[in-house]
Amino acid sequence: MKAIAYTQPGPIDADNSLINVELDKPTPTGRDILVNVSAVSVNPVDTKVRQRPLPEGQSQWVLGYDAVGTVDAVGDAVEHFRVGDKVYYAGSIARPGTNSEFHLVDERIVGHKPKTLSDAEAAALPLTAITAYEMLFDRLNVSRPTPEGGNVILVVGGAGGVGSITIQLLRALTDMTVIATASRPETQDWVKELGAQHVIDHRKPLAAQVAGLGLGAPGFVFSTTMTDAHYDQIVELMAPQGRLGLIDDPADGLNIMALKLKAISLHWEMMFTRSLFGTPDIDAQRKLLDEVAALVDAGSIKTTVTDVAGKIDAATLKEVHALIESGNAKGKIVLEGF
Repeated sequence: MKAIAYTQPGPIDADNSLINVELDKPTPTGRDILVNVSAVSVNPVDTKVRQRPLPEGQSQWVLGYDAVGTVDAVGDAVEHFRVGDKVYYAGSIARPGTNSEFHLVDERIVGHKPKTLSDAEAAALPLTAITAYEMLFDRLNVSRPTPEGGNVILVVGGAGGVGSITIQLLRALTDMTVIATASRPETQDWVKELGAQHVIDHRKPLAAQVAGLGLGAPGFVFSTTMTDAHYDQIVELMAPQGRLGLIDDPADGLNIMALKLKAISLHWEMMFTRSLFGTPDIDAQRKLLDEVAALVDAGSIKTTVTDVAGKIDAATLKEVHALIESGNAKGKIVLEGF
């Protein structure tokens, strides 16, 4: 089967940063299903893993997490899927990725594809939807308001993949007031279209802009990107006893003591945690993805795909990795077919 792999960490403009390879078609056992992949999307995590050393004992490694496809075969313990089902999912960081014609994945982190979306449209959703949903409802617990500002949330990086679906989930499932950050006219229009009631520019000091909205101090902040650059401003603008969530990797670490005076709690989201550790609630991701599919099919949220870049091959993937690393991507970029 066709696949795209990397053989050593390095910059995306290196000749061998990503290469086309041929691999044996795998066979599912246990709770695994084998998916014939039709579309994938690219996430920042793809670019980060590509720059890390290969897993121990591996001479090459296939990247890719988001995928849409058709179930080709099932393991002997599979309960929720059968051959021919259309599925979508975000895979596991501990296993070979979805940039391959056929892919093995644990059924407990797989959902039924939204019926109203094309494969390319659906491929944009799984990783970001899981990340956003788990952050909002499992980590920040936005359904339980904070004592002050509990109905207002600031989403830093509202136009990115995670921010784009976060805004929609908030509008579909809560009555919260959403402030989103975006710095360019096209990204500001994008987050407004997705449902953000207020938009501020993250290239300018955040605290004064939030105060100028007249909404009071937000009880919740979800920082999806560049947390270290905005951290002092976030602490300043947040309400006492607020909750701060983040998913990125601050280069210089964070001064946790800055949160003490306001008793702000800090929450990390890592959507691969359940699959990486095989937690008892791993099946929550399957249920979550089915719920997101139902919201899509009901017209409550929409795909965040902004570009179908081309076929799933090394050349196209290199172009998309480069764009994501530039920091100028909007929404999600998808590749379709081999």
